[in-house]
Parts: sequence; C-alpha cells; structure tokens
Amino acid sequence: MISYLKGSILEKGLTYLIVETNNIGYKVFVTPENIENKVGEEVRLYTYMKVSDDGQALFGLPDFLSLQFFEMLITVSGVGPKVALTILSSASVDAVKSAIANQDAAAFTRVAGVGTKTAEKIIVELKNKIGVLASTPGATATSDVFDALTALGYAQREVREALNKLDHSLPEKEQLKQALKFLGKK
Repeated sequence: MISYLKGSILEKGLTYLIVETNNIGYKVFVTPENIENKVGEEVRLYTYMKVSDDGQALFGLPDFLSLQFFEMLITVSGVGPKVALTILSSASVDAVKSAIANQDAAAFTRVAGVGTKTAEKIIVELKNKIGVLASTPGATATSDVFDALTALGYAQREVREALNKLDHSLPEKEQLKQALKFLGKK
C-alpha cells in the first residue's frame, strides 16, 4: 500500500501528476492546487490507493488531515475516490465539515457528480463522525468567501492561505474585503 509520496513532478495532466520517486513514476490524481505546481518541482502527497477489478489508482492529498477526511468521505455509499477528491477540490476540509454540520446540502450539489440524494447521505452519515462543530455564521461565511474568490479567478491554494489569515468573527462581507487585501499583497 502506498501511503505517501515525495518526489519531483515529471508530467501533468488535467487531473493528475506523474511523480518520480527513486526512478519510478507514479500517476496520482490530485486536487487542482497540486496541479498548479510546475514540472520539476518537488511535491509531497499523502495518498490513498484504490485497487479494483479495473486496475489501481492513487489519489494524492496535500496533508494528512485532508487524507483522513477523504477516507471518511469515501465510506459514504455513492461517494467514490474521484467524487471525494472533487469535493475536497471545491472547498477546504473545514468548509466541508461546516457544510455537514450546518446540513448545507447545496454546498455539495454544486460539485459535479453529487446529486441531492448523495449530498443528503454525506450529511446524515458523517455528521456524527466529524464531531460536534459549532454552527457559526463565520463557518458558512468562509465557504461563501472561498467560492467568491475562486469565482474571481484566484487559485485555490492562494484562497486557502488567505482564509487561514482571516478574522472569522467578522461578517462575510468584511471577511471578503480582508481576503482581497491579503491576496493583493502577493
């Protein structure tokens, strides 16, 4: 079982990287933030290996927390690794957890491959597994700010970095202004 890869990017596709480690190239399906890396750059990925009758596939995530949440998502009936990766590509782990805690099915139905029934299953099956999260206006605001900034064309990696610096007690409009200031300084 391959759980972690560290190596340089040999090639890039629309949804995957080929990562060379010890003269072996691994095709790893990744989130868009990893696709932004350039060929030749070093990358570190926590991976999930899916073995099926059709073959084997590696799915790479940027950190261990994301991998754990990815593995939790794929326990839901109807959510395979590709759909789980798409969900985690659309928002941060915290934003997805907030959507589950706030029973926000719309946050999931915006993701390609997730219908209303699957969104409801995700919420029902994972709400107790993620622990009790406070349903705060700041948590849903973070998800909306993330959506707004990515719609403006900012890269998901940049947006996540900016969101980590925000004062989440502020109203959504103020969080958006604050995030734009952070992104403008880069």
